[in-house]
Amino acid sequence: MIRVMSLPPLATVQDLGRHGHWFEGLGSAGAMDPVSHRIANMLLGNQACAATLEIPLTPAQFRFDTRQAFAIAGAVCGANLAGRSLPRIFAGLAKAGDTLELGPIRLGARLYLALPGGIDVPLVLGSRSTQLREAFGGYEGRVLAPGDLLNPITRSDPALPPSGISLDQPEFKLPAGGIIHLRALPSTEHDSFDAASLKAFWTEPYLVTRLNDRQGHRLDGAALTRSSTGELRSHGIVPGIVQVPGGGLPIIQLADSATMGGYPKIAAIIEPDLWRMGQARPGDRVRFHKVGLAEAAKAADDHQAAFAKAGQALADAFEQQEIWA
Repeated sequence: MIRVMSLPPLATVQDLGRHGHWFEGLGSAGAMDPVSHRIANMLLGNQACAATLEIPLTPAQFRFDTRQAFAIAGAVCGANLAGRSLPRIFAGLAKAGDTLELGPIRLGARLYLALPGGIDVPLVLGSRSTQLREAFGGYEGRVLAPGDLLNPITRSDPALPPSGISLDQPEFKLPAGGIIHLRALPSTEHDSFDAASLKAFWTEPYLVTRLNDRQGHRLDGAALTRSSTGELRSHGIVPGIVQVPGGGLPIIQLADSATMGGYPKIAAIIEPDLWRMGQARPGDRVRFHKVGLAEAAKAADDHQAAFAKAGQALADAFEQQEIWA
């Protein structure tokens, strides 16, 4: 059991999303950065879809009321357990009474906290994710607050080394500290934009503005203009779609995306890259790179292969731990 002692607003329980209800007007929700979410779960031997706590703002403080395994992954925030500094990616055992402190985020935008088996909240429509707009799912359909208690689904702790275990994680920006590169497919209204706008979209960097949340990120940069005129009927949209409203500046739809929208769609960010926007913060620069379906499919295969490789490395580490224990 872990108790929230202090926590800025907007932290929510999320898993990999609530799917299959788009036709009913219900978006998917889910982790903004599914890569960090999955890594935190992997460190504890959880299923990838197990619920974690997504923390978009720090500092924060938690107290363990009982001996408890936990894992963290994602943003760099100078975490420490009972005064001991922790790596950015870490799984270990806390003693009853220990305090986990998360300092100010220095790189990235979100941290994920996992417990064995996942965080124990009700399963609603096949998911434990919080739907903030509809106020259900997750922890009572709301953001976490001081005094809240989080319990693991699995009461037994995994066999972790006494000093804990860590794992490498892909960088949010490539190269580190540089531009966030996003591969994307041309979307439905792509060819309705004029040549100068298309060249700017695919070659010039855009800036992440302060107008960003779980629903989407507004960008600043070259304004985009369509060759055709007239209003569009509302149509289906999903996370990863890049829309262009009347002002000409793109909006990237993210985890809490609406299911319908009338703005023209210029591109769709491929899923293996979309997690990087979950770690984007105001002032970051992004670049779009046009790809085709074959390249997008290969990227998806490579993405899954990377997780399989990391899982095997962890399995080997745990096997060594059992040999030397």
